[in-house]
Amino acid sequence: MTTTAAHHAHKLATTALDWLHTHRHLGAFPPDATDIGDPDRHYKPLGETALAASLVLREGVAGPASLAQARDLLDFTWSEFRAGDLLYERQLRHWLLTDPLETYAHFARAGLRHDRLHALLEHSAAVDNSTEVLPNRRLAVANAHRTTGIGPDPDWTALTRATWLGRTPQPWAIDWTAGYHVTHTVFHLTDWGARPHDLPPDIADHLATWLPVWVDVWAEVGQWDLVGELLIVGACLPEPHLDPAEWHALANAQHDDGLLPRDGEPVSDDPATRFTDHQHPTVVAVIAGTLALSRLLGA
Repeated sequence: MTTTAAHHAHKLATTALDWLHTHRHLGAFPPDATDIGDPDRHYKPLGETALAASLVLREGVAGPASLAQARDLLDFTWSEFRAGDLLYERQLRHWLLTDPLETYAHFARAGLRHDRLHALLEHSAAVDNSTEVLPNRRLAVANAHRTTGIGPDPDWTALTRATWLGRTPQPWAIDWTAGYHVTHTVFHLTDWGARPHDLPPDIADHLATWLPVWVDVWAEVGQWDLVGELLIVGACLPEPHLDPAEWHALANAQHDDGLLPRDGEPVSDDPATRFTDHQHPTVVAVIAGTLALSRLLGA
């Protein structure tokens, strides 16, 4: 059964990474762009692509071709951010935003650095400007600080218990939005699976019990983006949950070219529309497959 899950995870991640690499220029900023413009149009997808590439490189379980593609994607996205200048300018102009820090962390994870942005983020961390941020987003900031080596170590227990998942609520009280909050709480608390034992035992037990139910619910209605994120959660547990049937369902939803659709709705044939609509779940596929294979191999 472990072999079956590994097969699905490897194929899912490899083909999804290939799709992102092939279509990377569809996510590029316009040639004359002087700022990020609409954050959802180019900025956010580029950051997500950088995250996936950084995790492929961190885990080191992909083949040589995939590792080369991940490095290309990281270099491409760093170049699109003008080697960090765009992130620096955004943080300088919008003091309370946390996304420049969170995006920079993906590059810092892979050893890239922007000295002026780093210094600015250190000053921002010193005055703690994230008071009004939602609980699971505060964990994102804390993990970005940890990844970049910026700021003091926070009270991880307090941050965790302030989240929806941290209170281990009744499992049937979950909805689509809370489902995403659950996944991101785990992602940031464990640094995307690098620190699985940082999950408190009661939360790990809660997830081990109810994660299969939640995966089944959203797989039944074809919410493949959320299913993929829940499978990432399974790979982040101290005792990883890697059910071959769940991986088969997600792999079966993937298109032959590597695209993972966000849901069960028809997928456009237009390349630009396909990228805009389904880049995020395909990033999720890369991360899910990579982390699952890493845990299965004991990397």
